[in-house]
Amino acid sequence: MKIKKVVTSSGLTGFYFDDQSAIKEDARQDGFAYLGEPLTKGFTSIRQAGESISIMLILENGQIAYGDCAAVQYSGAGGRDPLFLARQFIPVIEEKIAPRLVGRELNNFRKLAQEFDNLKVNGKRLHTAIRYGVTQALLDGVAKAQQKTMAEVVVEEYALELIAQPVPIFTQSGDDRYINVDKMIIKHAGVIPHALINNVKEKLGVNGEKLLNYVKWLKKRVQELRNEEDYLPIFHIDVYGTIALAFDNDPVIMADYLAELAQVAHPHTLRIEGPMDSGSREAQIRDIKALREEVQKRNIKVELVADEWCNTLEDIKLFVDEEAADVVQIKTPDLGGINNTIEAVLYCRENGVGAYQGGTCNETDRSAQVCVNVALATRPEQMLAKPGMGVDEGLMIVKNEMERTLALIRARD
Repeated sequence: MKIKKVVTSSGLTGFYFDDQSAIKEDARQDGFAYLGEPLTKGFTSIRQAGESISIMLILENGQIAYGDCAAVQYSGAGGRDPLFLARQFIPVIEEKIAPRLVGRELNNFRKLAQEFDNLKVNGKRLHTAIRYGVTQALLDGVAKAQQKTMAEVVVEEYALELIAQPVPIFTQSGDDRYINVDKMIIKHAGVIPHALINNVKEKLGVNGEKLLNYVKWLKKRVQELRNEEDYLPIFHIDVYGTIALAFDNDPVIMADYLAELAQVAHPHTLRIEGPMDSGSREAQIRDIKALREEVQKRNIKVELVADEWCNTLEDIKLFVDEEAADVVQIKTPDLGGINNTIEAVLYCRENGVGAYQGGTCNETDRSAQVCVNVALATRPEQMLAKPGMGVDEGLMIVKNEMERTLALIRARD
């Protein structure tokens, strides 16, 4: 089956682009907007609409395979590619990529994905968002050509075991970290709540007291609302480096605080994402590794999740090799080609490190659906409900795609 034509369209994502540097510098929130001047290159305001580009492959038999180019909420931060704006990149896709796609045989996703993920234009690799969308479309195209689910294509090409069981779904609350938790509990999300703890004074507390009280409330709320006694979700909280800011990046003092959090969270498993943001990959590995060693030495029941400065497949392999985290977030748009997400999950699993197939609230329904198929094939510890911060929409998209795909696989068996 060959590609006959390539069509593009601009679109919206499920959330927004946020200038992380400006927010960390205490930009004032006004309703849903932020007031002040942006600090990250490319931003015209601290919060602006997220943008996407759909890449549609029209196949010889008239079927249409497609994927969505999308970038993370905090574009341009932590070593990531710059802001992704549709008007800037549609011409690149139509002029530089589409001619290379037309006429190609859709017979092997892995080879095609590697080719286009590594493609250079004017000596530079394509923006991660473009590589992300193109390879999604290629995976969908190969699946349609072979009359299989995308999950089955990945299982076959990477010689994996097909396990027709769901993957735990991680829901994120955004700033509405109380009402949205109720939604998560009522719908029995497997991993909750993310919580968006991205400011010391407002959300963590200068001594960590606000987050500590939040975890106490979180456990109590699960007990109050669950309708099954065995519902015991994992608590996964993203702190955006604020613990290090509050405690001077001292691993001993930070471990003291993590011990308090773990005690309060018990019997729930506690995962803390991004305890520090050290400004570079090398410094991040050094600091999170020092904290992890202190936590392990004291047998504190908390799992540290790497996120910042762990963006590419190369980064993820380095964090894993250095034993710098218990769990690594594989932030799917940051890795570019979806083939890199596959490789990252498998590398984590092979080396005994937890794989969190994440992404961003700033994706689309389509990129989420493709990611579901990748997760079902590669079996990470959890995958993110996306896009958006409203819980219901992202959880619905991911859960329903997961159940549809599993039902088709079981029916075929």
